[in-house]
Amino acid sequence: MFNVRTFNKISDIIRGYLPSDDFAVSDSCEDYDAAIVRSAPLHDVELPETLLAIARAGAGVNNIPVDRWAEKGIVVFNTPGANANAVKELVMCGMLLSGRKVVQGMEWLLAEGAKSEDIAALTEKTKGRFAGPELMGKSLGVIGLGAIGVMVANSARQGLGMEVSGFDPYMSVESAWHLDRKISKANSVDELLANSDFVSLHLPLNDATKNMFDAKMIAKMKTGAVLL
Repeated sequence: MFNVRTFNKISDIIRGYLPSDDFAVSDSCEDYDAAIVRSAPLHDVELPETLLAIARAGAGVNNIPVDRWAEKGIVVFNTPGANANAVKELVMCGMLLSGRKVVQGMEWLLAEGAKSEDIAALTEKTKGRFAGPELMGKSLGVIGLGAIGVMVANSARQGLGMEVSGFDPYMSVESAWHLDRKISKANSVDELLANSDFVSLHLPLNDATKNMFDAKMIAKMKTGAVLL
């Protein structure tokens, strides 16, 4: 019998791979053999001597002290691409909300519309302020072309008709095979920022990328561009 500690709520699908005859899954056990985590920070967590491995439900491992744990022989697994589609959908949602001024329209309706006795007439008169441009033909720059970045780039190009460019000097062969051939290559981050109406970041959080986007980087973006 192996004890498995969960640091976040996990899906019943995962529990299906851990039959109760072999695994005791709990969010409070102290002497556990394995652990499952999503976003909980583990840098200050005291580890039991029994711990053999930890699984991260996601791609990034910035919430796990990988080097320190590796020195103790603890194996760390991640799941790159497992949530790629979910993240891609949220990016598409973010572009639509910001591009078509959906949030601004909702805020206006809550603040001003409730005061009107004839909301239909007022909305008809004012709705033009929140039309926003179509995304088709707009430019999207994707920084980081891993599993998520590739799905974002492909969906924007194939589904929304956007002009998409990408930058990733470390792109894998696997990612390259899945990338739409009509997506162009940016030669630098600066080039991508200068030519994109929308910029979407899909990078691991580490010492090289932490605080990457500061005021100087934002100043290199097009006026009115959206950072996702």
